[in-house]
Amino acid sequence: MSTNHTSNHTRNHGSILIIDDDPIIVDSLSTFLTKEGHNIQRATTLNATLKTMSTNEIDVVITDMNMPDTDGFEILRVIKQRHPDTNVIMITGYGTIESAVEAIKLGAYDYLTKPIMDEEISLVVQRAAEQRALVRQCAALRSQLDERFGLDAVIGHDYKMLRVYDLVEAVSASNVNVLVEGESGTGKSMIARVVHHRSQRRDGPFIEVSCGALPESLLESELFGHKRGAFTGAVADKPGKFKAADGGTIFLDEIDTASPGLQVKLLRVLQEREFEPVGDNTTEKVDVRVILATNKNLEDEVATGRFRQDLFYRINVVTITLPPMSERLTDIRLLAESFLQRFNAENNKRITGFTDDALDVMQRYNWPGNVRELVNAVERAVVLTRSSTIDAHDLPPRILNAKNEVTSEGEYRPMTLKASLAGPEKRVIEAALKHNDWCRQATADQLNINRTTLYKKMKHHALLADPVAHG
Repeated sequence: MSTNHTSNHTRNHGSILIIDDDPIIVDSLSTFLTKEGHNIQRATTLNATLKTMSTNEIDVVITDMNMPDTDGFEILRVIKQRHPDTNVIMITGYGTIESAVEAIKLGAYDYLTKPIMDEEISLVVQRAAEQRALVRQCAALRSQLDERFGLDAVIGHDYKMLRVYDLVEAVSASNVNVLVEGESGTGKSMIARVVHHRSQRRDGPFIEVSCGALPESLLESELFGHKRGAFTGAVADKPGKFKAADGGTIFLDEIDTASPGLQVKLLRVLQEREFEPVGDNTTEKVDVRVILATNKNLEDEVATGRFRQDLFYRINVVTITLPPMSERLTDIRLLAESFLQRFNAENNKRITGFTDDALDVMQRYNWPGNVRELVNAVERAVVLTRSSTIDAHDLPPRILNAKNEVTSEGEYRPMTLKASLAGPEKRVIEAALKHNDWCRQATADQLNINRTTLYKKMKHHALLADPVAHG
């Protein structure tokens, strides 16, 4: 083989394993492909091949058909079984159409016959390495999607969130309609994406439509598409979001804002998975899963006549209710630390965490904007702080200046002591004692302090004279 060939395009330099019992062939290919920029490994037997591939990440294998201990087909079978993403190029001096077809059926990337020209092997190896790199990139992207939209992305230890996890796990594998309820900013879109990503439709499209963001005159066209000339401004045919979601999932947010006319069309598409674009009599069929969301109580909307009862029962097969932040204050630290990691990476910062003062402020704020507001607060703090930790003064003024909003006496919500610092310490401890029938051990466990600390605080707040504490 000549070795004076050079390429004038950008190359993806892969790791190549050459399998041949002829040292002249191996030396010639190794010299040429090394000059092409590839990293070369060698093997002369199947056992040596498997050993090399077990300790090295190989992008492309080049193997001769005739080997002393086996044949190229067996090598191909074993490699594709154990390393399915590795591309295998078969080389033979006695090629036939039948053997070439058999090799491709078994998963070979290409099949070459001797003598092999420099340009030929260079091009085939380069394309095989690029294809392998693309597979690796896709795997990395899939891993990122798993991290971002896997169930672990929905953070929280509150018992209400545990119920959410159970429902997401249960419905993801099915095709039933899902209704996600919750205040604005609680993460309804995230839940919809997680359900889609965990379903069998994960490789299909995920299309999100905010029904409340579009005027009624445009929403129908946006969802179902239109024909040219259907209305003023319709200068061309346009497929709608339902068609775009074919084979995947469509997420309809703020479904409570849909007009009565649109509700009728939605009922049909949910029942029959078919519709007509605006200005067209042709019926379109789609294979799509529908997830809907609302920040209102749809049963109340049905009672007042603003929402169709038949549509409500059609979409209310499974309902996932997301609690507001004010009902999951014990999750604030978990959420804040997760967002901190994300914004550290996005802003190339190395902030290590939050001070106790910052956490105390965040845990006594009511978070009317829910998780979305917490995301905003953490991102702002990451950008503005000049310290290695986020302190209370790094938070938005509205949060820093918020008044204590702890539940009143008799309405104690179980949580750790630090999470309960939304009101005077005495009131929190007294409420916890009453909640646990004045059992000190149970109260200490619930407040996440030891019994000695609890006793000292009870003595300091003159709570020892109250009903006989026991336990």
